[in-house]
Amino acid sequence: MSNKCNIPVIDLQDFPNQSSKLIAACEDWGCFRLLNYQQVLPETLMIEMKTVVIALFDLPVEIKRRNIDVIAGGGYVAPSPKIPLYEALGLHDMTSRSGVDDFCAQLDASPHQRYLNKLSVGVPSHQLTVSRNPSVKLVTDENLVINELSLTQLVDTIMRYAEAVHGLIVDIGKKLAESLGVKSENIGFENWTCRARLNKYHFTPQSVGTTGGPMHTDSGFLTILQDDEGVGGLEVMNKSGDFVPVDPWPGTLLVNLGDMAPVWSNGRFCNVRHRVQCKDANTRVSIASFLLGPEEILEPLPELVDDDHPRVFVPTTYEDYRKLRFSSKLHAGEALALLHTTSS
Repeated sequence: MSNKCNIPVIDLQDFPNQSSKLIAACEDWGCFRLLNYQQVLPETLMIEMKTVVIALFDLPVEIKRRNIDVIAGGGYVAPSPKIPLYEALGLHDMTSRSGVDDFCAQLDASPHQRYLNKLSVGVPSHQLTVSRNPSVKLVTDENLVINELSLTQLVDTIMRYAEAVHGLIVDIGKKLAESLGVKSENIGFENWTCRARLNKYHFTPQSVGTTGGPMHTDSGFLTILQDDEGVGGLEVMNKSGDFVPVDPWPGTLLVNLGDMAPVWSNGRFCNVRHRVQCKDANTRVSIASFLLGPEEILEPLPELVDDDHPRVFVPTTYEDYRKLRFSSKLHAGEALALLHTTSS
């Protein structure tokens, strides 16, 4: 664990002084570490959310498979021969109460199912009793108490986290616009779809040195990553094409720009290619929140298009672009070339 950072660092409480630094980070890196966001997203809520995420991943596979796709690849991803160390859960619309309700209802495990889950990790059946209390606790004879979340608690935690992250991600978007000299109230970031992906990497001694997740870019506009506080492995690609490690730094968040950011900024901002490498034989858990884009057409900001800066990309919608990436199997930003105007 280290607080030495190889990428730009932005202080959320130091605007507009940080504006030029923010623009440089987005132009040169497509990512940055964020400091002093806790007034919007408290550390206590982040810890609470991570506890929820760990509990969800501890559910039996048959329960996790209920997290079905709303869009292709958006639901539960089980470890596979191609990516054996990785699994994920997806929440399609994290700002919608009904979306959170549906996600939690899909994964709600009965006390009996929780009991079976604990058996699967080696707790003998004679050592377990199942409480019928609404808060549901599993207690072993060795005085080990495992707290389980009720459905109500689960929804409440995820909803509070979603609201806080959405507020933060919209604030960052507005600061990006204002730093470019654009009136952020005309953009409507708060109405853009925001989804979440919960990630777990099952790193083992045998997997050290291998790839935990393939290189890719995010398809949306902006991503906030609550990464693992103690287990590293995330790497971002710099402009020279070299991968740079982004080591854990508790008390910070990682912000990535996705493929919609270059479209929105008329090519001024870059998306960031990244991957996860296994460097430690430990479990790695992270929470990614994505601001995808508007439901309607997304095109370069008018303020950034003129005779000296002609339009770089044709207008598109996030959904059309996502389908283009999926059908072309171009997941590392290459699909953006298919949106270039003839003049670019």
